[in-house]
Formats: sequence, C-alpha cells, structure tokens
Amino acid sequence: MQGQGQMKTDFGKIVIDADVIATYAGSVAVECFGIVGMAAVNMKDGLVKLLKADYLNHGIDVNVTDNEISLDFHVIVSYGVGIATVCENLEETVKYRVEEFTGMTVKNINVFVEGVRVID
Repeated sequence: MQGQGQMKTDFGKIVIDADVIATYAGSVAVECFGIVGMAAVNMKDGLVKLLKADYLNHGIDVNVTDNEISLDFHVIVSYGVGIATVCENLEETVKYRVEEFTGMTVKNINVFVEGVRVID
C-alpha cells in the first residue's frame, strides 16, 4: 500500500489512506460473480491461501499517485467460470464503485488469478 489520496474542499482537505481504498475494493470484489475471495501468496513456499473477510485488503496492492489509483488484485476464482469474463466484470465493477467512493480516478486494475476453488 502506497500513498494516500488528497482532495481540497472549501472547508479543508480530505485524505484517504491506501488501506481504506484496499478494504473497500476488496469488499466490492468479493461481491462479484465468480470471485471466491482474495488470495495471499507465500513467496517463500509459493502457497496460496484464501483470505478471511477481515483480511481482504491483504490480497490487494494499492498505489495512489497524483490522485490516480492503481490496484492489483490477487484472487481465487470459482471452478468452471470464464476467467476472462469474471476478471472483466471485476475490473468494471471495482473501477466504477471505487471512483464513486473516493472521488478519485482509477488509472488501472491488474488481476492476478492465484487459484481456482470448487464451490459447494
């Protein structure tokens, strides 16, 4: 997580921390069809772990530069879904909702599919 968004208003300044953006983006992402959840990758072992709802922001890297947001999502998708379609839906939904939430521009969204899970 890097940076923070800042906006000047008539009454002062609004500062949004990158962690807040990550938490919100993660909650939006897990609502998207075909997304099982956020993933944490252990670089040492190469193991992928499904994150619990309280730690969604750990599966997202946020970089804010000049009030433009870049997001990297590490996700686990449902078995049998069209990955390209699910990722496109994720990108469009997150872009719209995060821009509405923060008042800043989402410059780019990268989606890294770290695993596939069968949903009961």
